[in-house]
Amino acid sequence: MSLPSFRESFRRAGQSAVAAALVATLSASAGAQGGPPSKVTFTGGRGNISNTVAIPANAAVVWTSGTVPGVADASAPAGSRARYGDTKTQAVSVLTAIEARLKEQGLGMKDVVYLRAYLVPDKEKGGVIDTQGWNEAYGQFFNTATNPVKPARSTVGVLALVSADWLVEVEAFAVYPPQ
Repeated sequence: MSLPSFRESFRRAGQSAVAAALVATLSASAGAQGGPPSKVTFTGGRGNISNTVAIPANAAVVWTSGTVPGVADASAPAGSRARYGDTKTQAVSVLTAIEARLKEQGLGMKDVVYLRAYLVPDKEKGGVIDTQGWNEAYGQFFNTATNPVKPARSTVGVLALVSADWLVEVEAFAVYPPQ
């Protein structure tokens, strides 16, 4: 259909009729593609990360806000590395805290579909981001014998977090299994 004849059809039919036709077209298109999955589906990716996660239309989602590490050694002086630990120690602390938050909602790490991690360069490692430490901590929680889930994930390098002692902050998105 040419643009002038589309405009004329739109003018004649009115917005509501065109909107209804658009919805019908989009619905048919979604149906032709299979529509939303009946369960959470993880696909593609490399290693421990999925590149796509499809969530069923009837699934409820839980989002955690940025979770930061807890103190690893309360006897260590403020501002020292020992107080919060290295990237791996902090990441394990963060993921353990997320696991506890999810448990309060009746969920677990197996229900996580996406993680966004913010990592700060580590002064004690030459000012580079310790992705190895982050990945080792992540590997304790995901793509394991007890939790084979490989969520989609983004890792973002940032200059700093709210506390100068923190090297890691993570947001998690989890989905309730469909009923």
